[in-house]
Amino acid sequence: MRTTLLEFVQSILSDMDSEPVNSINDSIEALQIASVIEDTFYNFVSARKIPEHQQLIKLTALADSDYPTHFEYVGEGIEIIRYNIDPDAGEVNYRTIKYLHPTRFLELNNHTSTSNTMLVSDKNAGTNIVIRTDIMPTYYTSFDDKYVVMDGYDSTVDDTLQESKIQAWGTVIPAFTTSDTYVIDADETVLPYLMAEAKSACFSLFKGGPDPKVEQSARRLKSYIQNDMYRSKMTPKRPTYGRQ
Repeated sequence: MRTTLLEFVQSILSDMDSEPVNSINDSIEALQIASVIEDTFYNFVSARKIPEHQQLIKLTALADSDYPTHFEYVGEGIEIIRYNIDPDAGEVNYRTIKYLHPTRFLELNNHTSTSNTMLVSDKNAGTNIVIRTDIMPTYYTSFDDKYVVMDGYDSTVDDTLQESKIQAWGTVIPAFTTSDTYVIDADETVLPYLMAEAKSACFSLFKGGPDPKVEQSARRLKSYIQNDMYRSKMTPKRPTYGRQ
């Protein structure tokens, strides 16, 4: 069962022996606690890979002949990109597009024959980037953490790389809304830990010091969720010490 922000706030107010509320907007203290919960949520999800925030995502193609291999990021981070390199409509052959550091990307493409290339201006600096026009993409980079740039496209197949041919897996951090009915986007394994951390912060900020039992609970739950975050049971990762 998911928990609303109002229920979170009411629980913390009760533990702090503060005045109860029927809405977050009923008191300054309730709004302050809601703000602490928001900070706690973002601190948590920004520092960890939460399974339910990892998903298949779309990269937005610029669909611009001046930027034929450019895509715009959607989400907070990309882990895997695949592109359907099969030229025949309806056929499927997804290739994993490897990430290269920007300097390595430039180094490789700068030594390409000019007969099968074009110059593309960087979106920010205006610097020319060499892009091949006779191959399906093999690797990608990003010069500004906003746009993905792939190394080439086959101009005999498409005028630009196609959004519909992309498979991407990454992380999307959800927006937090300060409203009574907002349901905190975390599963049942994570919610108790978020509650404990938010309570600990509220006691420290508004009651002059942490509560030992709340601190103990937060530490225990932190250890638990590190080992049981995924709903699908994952094989424990153990060091191999160089052995195969």
